[in-house]
Amino acid sequence: MNSPSFRMPARRLATVATVTALAAGPLALTGVSPAHATGDHGRASAVVLRTGLDVSLLNKSVNVPLTVSLNDVQAPRSAEKTTLTATLDAVDGGRPFSVLRAEVAEARATATATKAEGSTTLAHARLHVPGLPLLSLIEIEQVTARATCEVGRKPFATTGVPGSVTVLGKRVALSAGGPTDVEVPGVGEVRLDLSSTRTTARTAAATALELKVSVNPLKLNVAEVDGTLTLAEATCRTPQPESAAQPPAERATPPADVQPQGEPAEGDLAETGGSPTTPYLMGAALALLAAGGAAVVLARRRG
Repeated sequence: MNSPSFRMPARRLATVATVTALAAGPLALTGVSPAHATGDHGRASAVVLRTGLDVSLLNKSVNVPLTVSLNDVQAPRSAEKTTLTATLDAVDGGRPFSVLRAEVAEARATATATKAEGSTTLAHARLHVPGLPLLSLIEIEQVTARATCEVGRKPFATTGVPGSVTVLGKRVALSAGGPTDVEVPGVGEVRLDLSSTRTTARTAAATALELKVSVNPLKLNVAEVDGTLTLAEATCRTPQPESAAQPPAERATPPADVQPQGEPAEGDLAETGGSPTTPYLMGAALALLAAGGAAVVLARRRG
């Protein structure tokens, strides 16, 4: 008679095979895997001045794009800038040309796990374009823009603008009912859009002033300027908590119809309501039976 030490491996083999198949079967056959949530910490931006102008010099013999951004900051990494002047090179006879000068020009952008915010302040500012070195395109006492996006609250955007500004040397009253057009004979035209705000379920944006410019002093074609300028702009996007980033994984639903044991199922899978994983489940069951039977036979032979 063989000692028990020869029967133990067969029993252990049957036990290990059964446990391994039962542990691996549900994951391999149902196709369910854990969901990994990833959070969004939100976004924010702010800019004091952004230009998109085309400058034509000497009767359009030289074209220079006037693209300037002053204090353009973005988060998730919080940032702050307070530069007071913006210049452009190679326009005024090769000398630096001052586009904007201000006593206050501040832009901030912050973003945390619960709040994103952008804000801008511009005060006592004068904006110039090539061809008009002595005459300001616009003079502003103070404008502000703020966009705030906080978890659990509706995003909001606000602007602060004065009641009037000076455009091409003319004092102009601003209107909230629509754009304000300013025309100076022999100099050019400026259209001002006042205080634009936009919000959605997760975002907000605010622009204090947007100017559409067409300047050609005395029609001399010495310096012709066309395009847009944006003053005091802020945007934000609400952070999204990790728990809300992805929905939880769905549990596997058992087949609608269960056939009694020993009775063959009639029809194909579509007719019986069986799941596409049914063949794999049957295969796993047969594998379990075969492994168990082999282990029992081996144990009896060695017994």
